[in-house]
Amino acid sequence: MSFNIGLSGIKAASSDLNITGNNIANVGTTGFKQSRAEFQDVYSASVLGTGRNQQGSGVLLANVAQLFNQGNVTATNNALDMAINGNGFFVTSNNGAMSYTRAGYFGTDKNGYIVDNNGYNLQGYSVDANGLLQSGVVTNLQVQSANQAPKATSKILETVNLNSSLTPPTTTPFNPADPTTYNNSTSVKVYDTQGNEHAMTQYFVKTGPNAWTMNVLIDGRNPADPTTTTPYSVGMTFTAGGQLNLPLTSTDFTANADGTLTLTNWTPAKSNGATPPVWEANGAAANPGGVTFDLRGTTQYSSTFAVNSQNQDGYTTGQLASLEVDDTGVVFARYTNGQSKIQGQVVLASFANTQGLTPIGKTAWVQSSSSGEAVLGTPRSGTLGALQSSSLESSNVDLSNELVNLIVAQRNYQANAKTIETENAVTQTIINLR
Repeated sequence: MSFNIGLSGIKAASSDLNITGNNIANVGTTGFKQSRAEFQDVYSASVLGTGRNQQGSGVLLANVAQLFNQGNVTATNNALDMAINGNGFFVTSNNGAMSYTRAGYFGTDKNGYIVDNNGYNLQGYSVDANGLLQSGVVTNLQVQSANQAPKATSKILETVNLNSSLTPPTTTPFNPADPTTYNNSTSVKVYDTQGNEHAMTQYFVKTGPNAWTMNVLIDGRNPADPTTTTPYSVGMTFTAGGQLNLPLTSTDFTANADGTLTLTNWTPAKSNGATPPVWEANGAAANPGGVTFDLRGTTQYSSTFAVNSQNQDGYTTGQLASLEVDDTGVVFARYTNGQSKIQGQVVLASFANTQGLTPIGKTAWVQSSSSGEAVLGTPRSGTLGALQSSSLESSNVDLSNELVNLIVAQRNYQANAKTIETENAVTQTIINLR
């Protein structure tokens, strides 16, 4: 019997050595989760059951448990490297076969799909043609690498303060080339349907107490007729408290009921570069619905002329410049025109019993009957952790502990071998009896 007891101890110690050695071997493996050997004692059953004074029959390996505690998160230079800070697993698909991993090595393949270092597709929510997330539709995430189409300016929002203490210019008539004919000016970029950039310049001319005229040129030309420099004009009056009176008055702009203006007859133009230059239509068009000009926040106070805010919604064409992933898993494409576009959202999986997952190698697991079904959700939702981009989760192996375990397992192996050696000596003594 002692031979079997010692043999079971050697097998147990050998298993412990293998498990500890595997942990040590994977101390540098991203997303690796250490294992732990769990042993049980063995007692032989008799016909009438076990007695209270029964001797043990050895040891057996009851379970190899995986410890899913958090590993350290380290920064990288790859925007698509991802680490999960908290609960959850990345979901990857190998031609439809789902696996789950904490190793966030991700990049794009030749078709723009986000894949891990095994070529498996990262799963998430896709976007429709308008860039809206299709929540509930889990599929292979893909980055659209095509240039972003330009957008013609449709709205300009501007907040300006005009200095009430200024006096009307003494030089007339208005001449954009002569600063003495106007009090202040500012410009805003506008874009046509082909993404060409134009400068809309506003010249503010004080005409009397609480009264101003705003002259508007695009590229220094008349908005509708680029062959002339005659500006469009808007009359602006203010209350005694410095607030803008609405509606504004203009024969060149369409006055809207909400107090905004709309430019409906802009002809985008270009110069031929000659001296003197000849201006002509550039073949593009303005936004079909016109350009809405919102000046309702304009004030007239006794302070320096200031443009407090200025925004417009157009942009030129853009090339893909970089990718970013936020902590909720939303993947953004950044373009050279300063715009961004959602490409999709990463989903994570959680399980009722993570210990029940079946390891399949390559730092991945698959679900089993013990783990339960995968529950999918987005990072930071429910019990799922946050996503950290440009980061990787290191192995959770504590090397110092594993080296101590290695020594203990070695001693256990030697001690059990000594048990067999002693039993052999005893048996040899019996055999040698005469």
